[in-house]
Amino acid sequence: MTEPRLTSLAHGGGCGCKIAPNVLQDLLADMPLADAHRDLMVDASTSDDAAVYRISDETALIATTDFFMPIVDDPFVFGQIAATNALSDVYAMGGRPIFCLAVTGMPLGKMSADTIRQILAGGASVCAEAGAPVAGGHSIDSAEPIYGVVALGLAHPDKLLRNKGAQAGDVLILGKPLGVGIYSAALKQEKLNDAGYAEMIASTTRLNTPGADLVEVAGVHAMTDVTGFGLLGHLSEVCKAGNVSAVIDEANVPAFEGARRLAEAGVKTGASGRNWESVKSMIDAPTGWPEVSRTLLTDPQTSGGLLVSCAPEAADNVLALFQKHGHKGAAIVGRIQEGQAQIIVQ
Repeated sequence: MTEPRLTSLAHGGGCGCKIAPNVLQDLLADMPLADAHRDLMVDASTSDDAAVYRISDETALIATTDFFMPIVDDPFVFGQIAATNALSDVYAMGGRPIFCLAVTGMPLGKMSADTIRQILAGGASVCAEAGAPVAGGHSIDSAEPIYGVVALGLAHPDKLLRNKGAQAGDVLILGKPLGVGIYSAALKQEKLNDAGYAEMIASTTRLNTPGADLVEVAGVHAMTDVTGFGLLGHLSEVCKAGNVSAVIDEANVPAFEGARRLAEAGVKTGASGRNWESVKSMIDAPTGWPEVSRTLLTDPQTSGGLLVSCAPEAADNVLALFQKHGHKGAAIVGRIQEGQAQIIVQ
């Protein structure tokens, strides 16, 4: 059968499909939390990356799920990115993945069985690389192609890293460059060159494995990953969870080589605007702050980098660990200070 481009089958792609944070907060406002259970260590109350359940004094189970529509047209690569993105939530808690379940929805009349097999194979390859085989899953016939995984992992109950815990005086380290949303929009508009595409794929298929080792680094206080809500959105959750303020040194924030140029040409996702509306009340930015800067800092990241809050004396060890795992673009992007939950951009 003649098939259309994968990205043409969906209204959005990657983590840009996420419901805007302010809308999600409203939807969940009346949902009861389960934190009364003595062994449920992490629930949805702090918007953390995964749920955590204490199995014993030595073992905690980490559980998360993530899925979305295609961000690229190559089916195998789409599967790789989706699985890498889902597994990131386990690493963001400081855990190690153990197995996964596939979440699959495909428009069977528009896609061939071979294309669907390639998506599943791409996801399975990444899960195998992480040591977390795909043990099963669930599939439906859906209007748009959807793929992701439920990821389960293990950690020591006393060595979890959460988005809650950032301390005044900490520095902020970002493990991957920004710009995935901008590049994916450019790809859909056929404005992304080969070098940019390769840059995006290399980043989005790189597992956030440093997270599992960061629990052993003294002075690491909090961690999350930057995905669909952008850097400002996910940092706002760190600030609210820890009741602290953050400063972002914009000049030090890593970004894909062509991301700013594309943003200046008007290439961006609709999600960046929704992300800004959700977080703007918390932002203190310079007068005349350019819109392109706002676009980059709210750009929805698919399989984005870890954001680590650590003591200044731990920064070199954290950066060295990122380098060891192949995350060469990791950089110090700001700091934590006392004060109400807000983000100061300078």
